[in-house]
Amino acid sequence: MLAELTHGCPLRCPYCANPTRLVTRSGELDTGEWRRVLGEAAALGVLHAHLSGGEPLLRGDLAEIVAGASGIYCQLVTSGVGLTRERLAELADAGLRSVQLSVQGSSAAASDVIAGRRSFAAKERAARLVVAAGLPLGVNIVLHRHNLDAVDELIELALAWGANRVELANVQFQGWALVNRRALMPTRDQVAAARAKVAAWRGRTEVELVWVAPDYVDGTPKPCMGGWGAISLTVAPDGRVLPCPAAYDLPLDLPNVRDHPLEWIWADSPAFNAYRGTAWMREPCSGCPRRHEDFGGCRCQAYALTGDPRRTDPACALSPDHHLVTEAVEDGGGAFTYRTFSRPRPVL
Repeated sequence: MLAELTHGCPLRCPYCANPTRLVTRSGELDTGEWRRVLGEAAALGVLHAHLSGGEPLLRGDLAEIVAGASGIYCQLVTSGVGLTRERLAELADAGLRSVQLSVQGSSAAASDVIAGRRSFAAKERAARLVVAAGLPLGVNIVLHRHNLDAVDELIELALAWGANRVELANVQFQGWALVNRRALMPTRDQVAAARAKVAAWRGRTEVELVWVAPDYVDGTPKPCMGGWGAISLTVAPDGRVLPCPAAYDLPLDLPNVRDHPLEWIWADSPAFNAYRGTAWMREPCSGCPRRHEDFGGCRCQAYALTGDPRRTDPACALSPDHHLVTEAVEDGGGAFTYRTFSRPRPVL
């Protein structure tokens, strides 16, 4: 379960997966509502909750929310900005089990430009606090045109900070990343070089290095959340429940925990049943031997690029719309914009 506690964030990353229409603080679920949702999630069988945002540390009631998680393994997904020794101790006492820290670049200069504000020092400080507290530290690095060439330095940084898991996530073009697709789009040569470097690192470190494939470049669609409504769900700051974190813009009536219990939402809501299984598929997906592995690719991406969520994900080489992706790969470059609650402005 991904719990987006808030869309507020001190950073303004241009690849942010949050929707471009952000939920304001006044629309967020309150403490009691989040505790109820987590209790319902535990009863439903949820084992792992990623407490994310935005920046979840902006919630003054974060420890109360963690304490109400009913035994679910809780991981804090954070920029690190605002994390103090006292705050971390409070969260650990409440039941926090691990921390995932985002890193934008291998140096303060590179990181702060991508993040849209000075934050590198706060990230380093946060990493040292997490390690000193004895909590597992994961580092998440979104890879794109502006940092792929520094993948060696990024891995070295994560290891120096004490990470026991490093997620090297090639940018997924949803939310703000789709707005900034040209600016973030890597070249094929960049991806190939970075992939080779990661393979070499795996031969000389025992730290887990996770490579999230670039579907635009590889011509292979990413599995849609392990299957639509199959293994995970996302709760938005305002209580909407999504089968996929990027499903905000799909033509679906998204259910809300303020109106329905989580059990009904998961099992019976039209949104969660819209693309379950394979019966909804058209050719070439319906006859593809990989349909139970990639599930036709990403429904949100299909809709964003073609206007039809039932079409084959254009990232797939078999898609009749694959040219939309190959053309985009060859059209990288230019300015990108910060994530913002108001009108974006160029930053590069």
